[in-house]
Amino acid sequence: MPSTAFNARRIGRRTFLAGGVGAAVLGSTRLRAEPVRPVRVGVLTDMSSLYADCTGQGSVLATQMAAEDLGAGPSLPVEILSADHQNKADVAASIARKWIDQDGVDVVTDVPNSAVALAVGSVVRDKNKVMLASGPSSSDLTGKACSPNTIHWTYDTYALATGAATAVVASGARSWFTLTADYAFGHAMEGDVRRVVERSGGKVIGGVRTPINTPDFSSFLLQAQASGAQVVGLINAGGDTVNSIKQAVEFGIPAGGQKLVATVLYITDVHSLGLETAKGLQFTEAFYWDLNEGTRAWTKRFVPRNRDRYPSALHAGAYASTLHYLRAVQSLGSAADGRAVVSRMKEMPTDDPLFGNGSIRPDGRKLHPMYLFEVKSPADSKYPWDYYKVVQSIPADVVWRPLGEGGCPMVKA
Repeated sequence: MPSTAFNARRIGRRTFLAGGVGAAVLGSTRLRAEPVRPVRVGVLTDMSSLYADCTGQGSVLATQMAAEDLGAGPSLPVEILSADHQNKADVAASIARKWIDQDGVDVVTDVPNSAVALAVGSVVRDKNKVMLASGPSSSDLTGKACSPNTIHWTYDTYALATGAATAVVASGARSWFTLTADYAFGHAMEGDVRRVVERSGGKVIGGVRTPINTPDFSSFLLQAQASGAQVVGLINAGGDTVNSIKQAVEFGIPAGGQKLVATVLYITDVHSLGLETAKGLQFTEAFYWDLNEGTRAWTKRFVPRNRDRYPSALHAGAYASTLHYLRAVQSLGSAADGRAVVSRMKEMPTDDPLFGNGSIRPDGRKLHPMYLFEVKSPADSKYPWDYYKVVQSIPADVVWRPLGEGGCPMVKA
């Protein structure tokens, strides 16, 4: 898409205070110099905790790239703000409310941490703005908590469980013990994993809930080890996944014959773990930078601007969802009515270099294929961040929860 119609420029830095958290206006991209009201995008993310590597500044950059890549078209100035939600739902809701009421924010994006997303989703619905949930994974966002103001991009707990758990049980590992992060994402994923395992002929024989962002998984892992389960399912994400895998290896759990399954794994996690520790892990994901020519070309642009770190699936989701949102705003000519923008997003087919062609269902679920990946061994990795091999491509009509089964009030029986 041509990009000559815009001139990116840096607007003056200033700081907003919301819930004790700084929210800095990071940049403005103008497609033409006409004096129209800018579309304001708030990237509400984790800048300092367990999801900072897979979201954080990388998600801000990906959002900025979407504004830059909008290219030719009607005049559409875009301003991007960002803030750290600290993985606290009340802080996140306060920031979102202040952004909308005082700073004119039209859309809140990224929002990793499902509890945060559920809280922010209520705010944007009440105020008729938009949430692009590219970071959280709870399938409740298109189920009982679905909203006419929310699009759920990238992945969800149902799809992640469907891909990984089905493959693992089919391989003969039928008994499971789960370590579950004790918040909205973990609870949703635990239910989805149990359903998939039992549907596939396996059984969850035990489990334990773990605090978010805990540094010590030893007592939980010892319970998993003592259970005798064939599979230890790690229902956590980000830094918690990294720590639990490292400690499981130290306890000799994989060496003892139990299979570790990471229900959520990002490329930034694998980079932190190293291939020697992570090799052989299988997991479901929506995006990999080395998947095709489109993903490689975009990554080549992203990496130098992201401290030479490669993009996670959540960075890809922040980019693609923002790009589609801005196209819908262009089509309508206004971002004022959030429900109208979301409705237009659902009407328009999606098309971007990271997820390809797709669509958005009435419940807000973005549809695209998912992939079952396996982490390579050090000997199989040939160049920087060459970490995955594709085990299986899973079609959209197989991997996502059927529209009528989620309990979304917007879906007619």
